[in-house]
Amino acid sequence: ATGHLYVKSDVYGFGVVLLEILTAMRAMDTKRPSGQQNLVEWVKPFLSNKKKLKGIMDGRIEGQYSQKAAIQAAALSLKCLESDPKQRPSMKDVLESLEAIEAIQVKSKESRKNSSHQPPVHQAARHQRVVRV
Repeated sequence: ATGHLYVKSDVYGFGVVLLEILTAMRAMDTKRPSGQQNLVEWVKPFLSNKKKLKGIMDGRIEGQYSQKAAIQAAALSLKCLESDPKQRPSMKDVLESLEAIEAIQVKSKESRKNSSHQPPVHQAARHQRVVRV
């Protein structure tokens, strides 16, 4: 009666929800082919494989996240879905991981934003020659 099982069950449940978000699929769907009806059992082996991970990600959100953030979110989901509750992270650890993933996203967006506002190198070089003359 320590309450640890319930806390770790919540962590598992969060891992399932995170997996649903990443894949845009329901945790249980009897309309999917046999072997794919239980999302966790079906997708869990793909979560640690970068190439296979892209194949299960929701295509509608592609381009809205960095590959590094997607890999880390999948890794977090995998940790939350550990079959041994003692091996699952605490919700505090989950929160810290989510904050780190968000920081990756912010950094990635800022670098894309900064690079899109700078002229291509050849235009910048041309401009510098004009300034020198």
